[in-house]
Amino acid sequence: MKKIIFMGTPAFSVPILEALIANHYDVMAVVTQPDRPVGRKKVLTPSPVKEAALKHGLPVYQPEKIAGSEEMAQLIAMEPDLIVTAAYGQFLPVKLLNAPRYRSINVHASLLPKYRGGAPVHYAIINGEAKTGVSIMYMERKMDAGAVLAQRAIPITEQDDVGTMFDKLSALGRDLLIDILPDFFAGKCTAVEQDEERATFSPNITREEERIDWNKTARQIADQVRGMRPWPVAHTLLDGQRIKIWDGEGTADKTSAAAGTVVAKDKDALYISCGEGTVFKLKELQPAGKKRMLASDYLRGSATEIAEGTRFDANE
Repeated sequence: MKKIIFMGTPAFSVPILEALIANHYDVMAVVTQPDRPVGRKKVLTPSPVKEAALKHGLPVYQPEKIAGSEEMAQLIAMEPDLIVTAAYGQFLPVKLLNAPRYRSINVHASLLPKYRGGAPVHYAIINGEAKTGVSIMYMERKMDAGAVLAQRAIPITEQDDVGTMFDKLSALGRDLLIDILPDFFAGKCTAVEQDEERATFSPNITREEERIDWNKTARQIADQVRGMRPWPVAHTLLDGQRIKIWDGEGTADKTSAAAGTVVAKDKDALYISCGEGTVFKLKELQPAGKKRMLASDYLRGSATEIAEGTRFDANE
């Protein structure tokens, strides 16, 4: 039985860990990020991977920084056959990567060399990609740059957002890993070096990138909204107050109004001018200090008066 150390943190990683257990690999240890405060009350909360590991009675390691830590030395001393990572969230030292007999591999949520980095699913949707997928590759010192052992693609539909794609890609990565591991351990997998000239990057989303630029087309804005839902959520400003935009779509309408202007409204939506004369239909939002709501509920609010001609982000 092959001895594996698993490293991961969010819900994306859990099905991959549980598949290794279900397929009778010897998961010797699980490494995840330290418990973090969550919510307004800052309740110290374990990661989804920690919860899954404890459910299966597996030892859990949570170094704040793994490089040079006592935990790293303990992991190397276990003499694992393989380290498997999936959205762990820290760079791993070369000494640790090369310690296992079969080195270390990563389940990454993109079709490498596209979208290396921490937010590949977000950027694939934001950029209007028709498909994405998972790659299983050797881990190297350079981020997500190792030779690829296997890939599997999946379409991105108009209904998908980051949440749905995370679930789909987690299952896809789980199945691909389990499918290739027997051949991998038998030395039958051919690793293909990545083409550096085709590499693109997907760094973590910044607060500035969350803000909608109404000079983009309605389609681009709709992709941004889906590509930031359910986190971190795209937003705009109205009278200096942040309004989160949860759902909307491009329309066939055209307008000559300045970008960001409310050009029409009905009982269900606001219609906002965008770049190239396109119009975005805003269907769901979250005003500052309030809960997420349908635009129809927002527009019915007695204190809400957004007239045609109101402009988002004006003078901000």
